[in-house]
Amino acid sequence: MVVTGRAALLALVAAGAVAISGDIGGIVTYVSAGLVVLLIVLDVLLATGPGRLRLSREGDTTLRLGETAEVFVTVANPTRRRLRGRVRDAWQPSAHSSPRAQPLLVGPGERRRVRTTLTPTRRGDARAAGVTVRSVGPLGLAGRQRTLTAPWTVRTLPPFHSRRHLPGKLSRLRELEGQHTAMVRGQGSEFDSLRDYVPGDDVRSIDWRATARNDGVVVRTWRPERDRRILVVLDTGRTSAGRVGDTPRLDHAMDAALLLTALAGKAGDRVDFMAHDRTVRAQVRASGKGSQVNRVVEAMAPLEPTLVESDPAALVSSVLTQGRARRLVVLLTDLDATSLEEGLLPRLPLLSAHHLLLVAGIRDPEVEEMAAGRGSPEALYRAASAERTLSERHRISRELRRMGAEVVDAGPEQIAPALADAYINLKAQGRL
Repeated sequence: MVVTGRAALLALVAAGAVAISGDIGGIVTYVSAGLVVLLIVLDVLLATGPGRLRLSREGDTTLRLGETAEVFVTVANPTRRRLRGRVRDAWQPSAHSSPRAQPLLVGPGERRRVRTTLTPTRRGDARAAGVTVRSVGPLGLAGRQRTLTAPWTVRTLPPFHSRRHLPGKLSRLRELEGQHTAMVRGQGSEFDSLRDYVPGDDVRSIDWRATARNDGVVVRTWRPERDRRILVVLDTGRTSAGRVGDTPRLDHAMDAALLLTALAGKAGDRVDFMAHDRTVRAQVRASGKGSQVNRVVEAMAPLEPTLVESDPAALVSSVLTQGRARRLVVLLTDLDATSLEEGLLPRLPLLSAHHLLLVAGIRDPEVEEMAAGRGSPEALYRAASAERTLSERHRISRELRRMGAEVVDAGPEQIAPALADAYINLKAQGRL
């Protein structure tokens, strides 16, 4: 049972009447109190029971971080009484639902649709907590309240801010493919075109059917295969929880991985995705040529950093079980000297013996700013600490390169295009 402000006002009026009559503790007091209680009880009995309502939902199920979703609750009243009151569609706090509560008026046998706007501030699944319906009696003094279940989930996807770099990278990739095809025509194993035979051509390239239809000898030309395999590995361990600016390192890594996935898909490469810390958290296997961005985005959405140290042995094992075919393995992690020296570096030869490895890390601009500070003794100590951190980062990058891995180390705004450039450069060098 709930009471409204009208009930409080009625009780105040009754108390005033008792005070004016001067019969405090007498018959007027009991009559006034009894009348107030009687009206409240009567109003509660006449209010429509919220438990008899029927709820259904519709609306958006996915959105990108920073966007707004709309979810609707349809309230059906199968009773013979009119329901008057308020309704609140409650969601978890990070969903930022609005409005908080809305008036509700549903006649007998009627339906009303209530709209709720969600503006999530976190990736992942936002779930409805329940729909609270407050039904008030005809006098507006009191009523009934009940929270009903109406399940609904809205998944918030990564925003993919680096999408703006995609047209420029694709343009560069097309130029590269044109130059690459011109340089290596006649080699490879993927059919390209037919042309007339010239002395020195391999007789095994002669197309006898085409030759029979022409006056001269015709040979096939070939180009290198475009169907390369790429595995993007996202480290979701402890270091991915660190914030670079206002955003966790994991989110910056996701953005870079999405740009690379979109670019490689446009280039005709097959892109697999895996998120790993001590075990595989998410995985997407390429189902064919073409973009895997939508599937990768869906897999990324519920990922959160785990506050445990990543297991490099399990990671390397998971990569090697993906298949024997040589591929480019892109590992997005933190270039922390301590964790890499004790984890990945000892196992790098096993991984690089089978695959080409590219390690990408997100550098914190604040550390570089601290390294430049000299204004006070405190700033000088911070600068010394920052210089040591940068020195260790450079050292671990050199060690990775010495062991055959490619390294990309860039700030949060530059990591996505820098990783895409590294991929294009590997294709230009013929290493991919």
